[in-house]
Amino acid sequence: MDKWLLADYHIYRIDNTIINKDITIDLQPTKKLKRMKHFFTFLFALISITPVSAQEYEDYIGAGHSEGITVTSSSDVVGSEAIKTIDGTGMDSRLFETGRFLSQATMGADLDYINIVKDMEYSDWIDQQIALPVTYLESEVVDVWNEIIDTVTARGISDPEDEFGPAMRELSFAWWQNTMTAEDQLRQKVAFALSQILVISTNSDLSGEAEATANYYDKLLDGAFGNYKDLLTDVSLHGAMAYYLSHLNNPKAIPEENVHPDENYAREIMQLFTIGLYELNNDGTHQLDGQGNSIPTYDNADIKEMAKIFTGLGPGAINENVWWTNEPYFGLGIYGMDWNVPLAMYEDFHEPSEKIILKNHTIPASQPGMDDINQTIDILFNHQNVPPFISYRLIQRLVKSNPTPAYINRVANVFIDNGNGERGDMAAVVKAILLDEEARNGEYMFEQHSSRLREPLIRKSQIIRGLEIVAEPGGRYWEHFDYSNNLRQEPMNSPSVFNFYLPNHQPVGDISAAGLVAPEFKIHDTGTSIKYYNSVYRWTRDWGELLSGQQYYNPTGNEWIPLYHFGETQIDFEAYREFASEPELLINELDKVLTHGQLSDELRQALRDNLPGIAWEGNDWELQRVRTAIYLIATSPDFSVIR
Repeated sequence: MDKWLLADYHIYRIDNTIINKDITIDLQPTKKLKRMKHFFTFLFALISITPVSAQEYEDYIGAGHSEGITVTSSSDVVGSEAIKTIDGTGMDSRLFETGRFLSQATMGADLDYINIVKDMEYSDWIDQQIALPVTYLESEVVDVWNEIIDTVTARGISDPEDEFGPAMRELSFAWWQNTMTAEDQLRQKVAFALSQILVISTNSDLSGEAEATANYYDKLLDGAFGNYKDLLTDVSLHGAMAYYLSHLNNPKAIPEENVHPDENYAREIMQLFTIGLYELNNDGTHQLDGQGNSIPTYDNADIKEMAKIFTGLGPGAINENVWWTNEPYFGLGIYGMDWNVPLAMYEDFHEPSEKIILKNHTIPASQPGMDDINQTIDILFNHQNVPPFISYRLIQRLVKSNPTPAYINRVANVFIDNGNGERGDMAAVVKAILLDEEARNGEYMFEQHSSRLREPLIRKSQIIRGLEIVAEPGGRYWEHFDYSNNLRQEPMNSPSVFNFYLPNHQPVGDISAAGLVAPEFKIHDTGTSIKYYNSVYRWTRDWGELLSGQQYYNPTGNEWIPLYHFGETQIDFEAYREFASEPELLINELDKVLTHGQLSDELRQALRDNLPGIAWEGNDWELQRVRTAIYLIATSPDFSVIR
C-alpha cells in the first residue's frame, strides 16, 4: 500500500497535548491518485492565482474526512491516537475557549456544563443568564440559621432563644451554597465583583448581622444587570452601608457643640464608588494639566460639602424585637432598625444650607434632604470618570488585571450608551466586557499584560465546581474557616473599605518593573502561598475531607457531638478513577476543567514522568494518582494564573 510520510510532524494541542511523532498516512490505492491530484491542483492554483474573495472549504485535514485513511505513528497513547490528526475528534479548541469563557463569567464550571455552552453563541448564553430569576442570599442565610436552630432544639443542647445569629458563619455557609448551586452564575459572579467595589465588610460590628449583610448583597445581585445609578442609590440608602461608613444617624453641623457631619461616606462615594482620585480620559488614562501632572477630581472642601449632603439619614423602620418604641427615630441604633427597609430622611437633622460639590455643582439650599441626595448621585453618575472607572474595575474582576486603554474605552462607551440611549446599563457593560476581543481573541493570551492571578475564593470555587462533587453532608456546601484564616479572603470580609487589594497594587519585581498591576498578589505572599499549598493538600487527602461542623461537648456522654449537619465540600475522586491507568488521559481530563487547555508543556511532562510511579500494590494507587494529579495542577502557576 502506498504511503505518505510526514517526518517529525508537530501537532499542536490536538487532544489537549503537544506530540512530536513520526506519522505515516496510508491511503487506499483507489483513492490515492484522486486525492493527490486534487492536492497538487489546489497547490498549483494557490501559487498561481492572484488573491480573490475568500471561499470556505469543508474538506481539509482535521475536518473529520478520514474515510479510507489509516494513520500510524511512532507512539499511540490511548486518547491521543494518531487518527485524531486527521479525523478531527481530538480538536478541543472550542471546548478550551468555552472553559476559559466560563472561568471569567461564572464561579467555575464542570465538563458537562462546558460542553453545553460550547455549542451556544456566548451572547445567547449571556442573554439567558440575564433573564434567569435571582438567587438571593438573605433567604439562604435564614434557611441555614433555621436548620441550625432546629438541630440545636432537636438535640436539647440549649434554648434556641439563647443562640446568637445568624452571623458570619451562616453568611459564609449561605454564600457557598449559592455559589455552588445557583443557576444564575453570571449574576453571582458579577455581584461578587461588585462586592469588591462597593465594599462593606463583616470585619466590623456587622459580623453579627448576617441578614443585614446578605440583604445588602442582594442589592448587588439586583444591580448586577440593572442600572448603575439605581445601584448607587440603593447602596447609599442601605443600613449596612450607612453603618459601615458611618452616615447612619449623621447629623447636621452644630458648631457651638463642636458637632460636624461625618465625612467618611462622602469621601468613599467619590474615591471608590464613582469618580476616583484623578480626572480620566474615556480610556482610563489620566488627564494632565499644562505641567504634565494628573488633575485631582476633588479636594478637601468638596469632601466637607459632600458630607453635608448625607446628613439626616436614619432608620426607615424598626425590627420585630423592638419593645421601647412603635416607630423608628433618628438615633435608633442597629439593634433596633429593620435592615431591609431603606434609610429615611429626618429633615430636622439634615443640613439645609447650599452646597457646592465637585467645585462647580450647586445643590440649592432648603430643599428636601432626599432631593439633595438624588441630585448629588445624579451629578456623580454623569461625571465623565464613571464609565472608565467602573469599567476598569469590572474588567479586572472578570477578565484581566491590565486591560488596554482601547479595551477600557470600548466598554466605557457602552456604559455611556447601551445602544438605546441608556447610560449605566450594567447588563450591557458586562456583556461588552465578556465579548470584547481582548477577552475572546486567543491571540491576546500571549500578550504580557493578558493575565490575572485567580484570587483564593475563585481558585477554590473553580476546583469544587469544576471537578465532580460527592453528595454533600446535610445537603449543603460550605467552606472551612482555615481557608479564610490562611489565605485572607472570605466573602464580604475584607479588612477595610479598600477591599482585599487595591486595583493598582504592584508587587515588587518583574510586574512593577514592567509597569503592570496585579491586585491579587496583595494577599499572595510568602505566608499565604505556602498555606495555599497546605489547603489544597488537605482538600485532596482523606484526613481533610470529612470535617464536621462546630461541635458541642456533651458531659453526660463524655463526647463531642456536631452542632449542625454540614460537612466540608468533597471532591468525588472516584469519578476520575477510569482515567488513572493512563496518565495522559487523566492529565487531559483535568486540563479541560481546571486550566482550560493552558496546561504548560513543562507541567505536562512532569506529570507524565511522575504519575506512573504511583502504582504500588496493596494500596488504592488509582485514587492516589488522581489526588496527586489534582493537587499538582491546582497548586501550579498554570491554574493560579489564568490568561
